[in-house]
Amino acid sequence: MAAVIKDLAQVNADLQEQKERVENVDFKMVTFSLAGKDYGVDIMNVKEIAKADKFTYVPNAASFVRGVYNLRGDIIPIIDLRQFFHLPMSNKTDSIENMLILHINDQVYGTIVDKIDKVVGINKETIQPPHPIFGDINIKFISGVVEKLGDLYIILDVIRIFTVTEDEKKSRSNVADSGEFFVPPPPGDPSGGQRATADTAIGFIQESLAALRGFTASSVNDKWLHKRFSEWSVGRSGDSLQLRSAPEAGEFLDTFPSPGDGEFWSEAYASSIKKVLPDNSSANINVWNIGCGKGYETYSFACILKSRYPNARIKIWANDKDIMAVSQAPNMVYELEELPEYCRTYTVHGSNGYSFNQVIKDGIIFEYHDVSNENTLPEMDVILVRDVLSYMAAQEQTRIIADFSEKLKSRGIVIMGRNEELIGVDWQSVADDPVSAYLHNG
Repeated sequence: MAAVIKDLAQVNADLQEQKERVENVDFKMVTFSLAGKDYGVDIMNVKEIAKADKFTYVPNAASFVRGVYNLRGDIIPIIDLRQFFHLPMSNKTDSIENMLILHINDQVYGTIVDKIDKVVGINKETIQPPHPIFGDINIKFISGVVEKLGDLYIILDVIRIFTVTEDEKKSRSNVADSGEFFVPPPPGDPSGGQRATADTAIGFIQESLAALRGFTASSVNDKWLHKRFSEWSVGRSGDSLQLRSAPEAGEFLDTFPSPGDGEFWSEAYASSIKKVLPDNSSANINVWNIGCGKGYETYSFACILKSRYPNARIKIWANDKDIMAVSQAPNMVYELEELPEYCRTYTVHGSNGYSFNQVIKDGIIFEYHDVSNENTLPEMDVILVRDVLSYMAAQEQTRIIADFSEKLKSRGIVIMGRNEELIGVDWQSVADDPVSAYLHNG
């Protein structure tokens, strides 16, 4: 009986000790693994965890800098801790990386690790000083080691990793030891350095436009993007070059939309469009209008087509993924002052205002449709797709352009946005600013 009492006393003592240890938790760390070993980082330096598989390359950066990443509009450098510490890389079957987003001295960094584990609470008094036995990484980057429930954690001094003293900067011999992430352009090559700086800056711009406005940089808009960046750069440098918010991204894109965006086309623009329409003696003219919105563009183009091909039967498949806009388009009524002269011939006056006549209305099929999905349409004479492709993912742009080649008749025409273009042997430019139009050579 005495032995049992003794055992119970020991159990109570162990429970009390555990309770005291729990109550004395005054340090929490996020734990993760690198090359099979367990590490920890003070949770106070961890902003969040994330996963990503695409980083923007940074010219002239150290080997362990994977690039930069757009974190909801903030462009942050991404450091691969495995490469920073010269550790072996894990054998992964996918390209998605695990990241700890760290907040260090008012700066945000992303760090790539093998695996993120959990949050572990400990008592600071249990942390032991680092020892050379942990020779996988430089001891100066370790703030201590601690054992918790049989697991040994190496606690990294992330402030030390991401901070370089003036003395270290002067005496550095190895970039990984110094912690310097971005290397200046090579001396004696100022033009190369300028190009690298510009390429990096425009890479940041592209990331921000995608994150903040859904605008995808590609061959479709590359010429405009570089021209706009040159304009944007005047009087700006450093952080002021970057797009930190949706309004700034919108300001950058101010010059991108085509004339008549969201309204009836002007007489001048309508005349320019009419000039690029090829001769066509067919009895039927089929048109695919992608991104028709509330129909201003569609009705403008329908009137121009009817004027250009007066004896043809015009059929326009007008698509948009804005279901409210598409549902309103067939029944829109306008004031006379809203209608340009070239449209008025094709309108009728009713009790509530002016609407388009039955010939024009019968020639348009307004449909809710996302062009990213399969498009079952007949062969087309014209595809009208102004300022739409640039707001699609790059792979979708490629797929849709291939779809154009399939659906467009030989010598058919694609009318793009003013600042968009089609690249390739299948396409021949047949218009000048403000119209961007391409003849299909297939």
